[in-house]
Amino acid sequence: MAGKLQLPPLQVLVVFEAAARHGNFTAAGNELGLSQPAVSQRIQLLESQLDAPLFERRHRGVQLTEAGNSLYHIVRSSLNEISEQLERTRYQRSVLRIDTDMGFASYWLMPRLNAIQALIPGVEVQVSTSPNDYNFRDSNAPLTICFGGGHWPGTQSQRLFPEHVVPVCNQQIMQQLGDNPAPASLLGFPLLKLPETRPQRWLTWEDWFRQQRLQASNVTASRTFNAYSLVIQAALEGQGIALGWRPLIAPLIASRQLFICGPEMRSERGYFLISSASKPLSPQQQKVKSWLLDEAWNFHYSDIALPKLI
Repeated sequence: MAGKLQLPPLQVLVVFEAAARHGNFTAAGNELGLSQPAVSQRIQLLESQLDAPLFERRHRGVQLTEAGNSLYHIVRSSLNEISEQLERTRYQRSVLRIDTDMGFASYWLMPRLNAIQALIPGVEVQVSTSPNDYNFRDSNAPLTICFGGGHWPGTQSQRLFPEHVVPVCNQQIMQQLGDNPAPASLLGFPLLKLPETRPQRWLTWEDWFRQQRLQASNVTASRTFNAYSLVIQAALEGQGIALGWRPLIAPLIASRQLFICGPEMRSERGYFLISSASKPLSPQQQKVKSWLLDEAWNFHYSDIALPKLI
């Protein structure tokens, strides 16, 4: 264990720094709210402790000796570092960052941010989005919500939602399709979709039609968007039919902005809540993680029925 530091009082060093910077005891006193004799007394105390003169007294002020000049540079640098660290500490905010994709952030996480914030008052909640698959080495977030198969080395992953997908459209297209539309009737409308990925990361229209024993590879009216929020916006505007991931479209179905217009399809993939396997979560992070798992569990009991048009 390091021994006790042999230092003069901090106030004495502050007075020395001001006197050296101004080259004048009176000016230093004015800055610090001290009288000239009080400044002189503290300088004399420091010189006595060091057993060395730090200033040459002159008629119009003072000038640092060689020993005083060496000490000044060290004290000035040290006080600057202390001041900067105090400033950083004063304005430093506790932050919880959650990484996910834009679709999940927009349609599921954002409506719940107030509830998350209420769990951890005084902590800034940051949401960061990326279209890329999760990479443990590149992630700085304690919590990540990512779509995939659930296998990411070096992590703990718990599934929030399985991949349950249904075709959805707005009211105008639903009226044209009629009640209980046949899957083949969807081929008469533009199919809204995300770009293809290799390897495939999520269910596609080809998968859905294949499950219905139909071919959709030659559909020419498809429209591709590079963000899921654009796919859903196009569906809301009646530009075609989209595949809707259940957790994301639930509010739009409940509010009758979108309608389910075909059978559901499922896979073993889904949205997973990911954290490091080696770095324990803080109590605040653990509180949010538990809440997210509970919220996802509750969602499974709020099944969405196919709305009937009036």
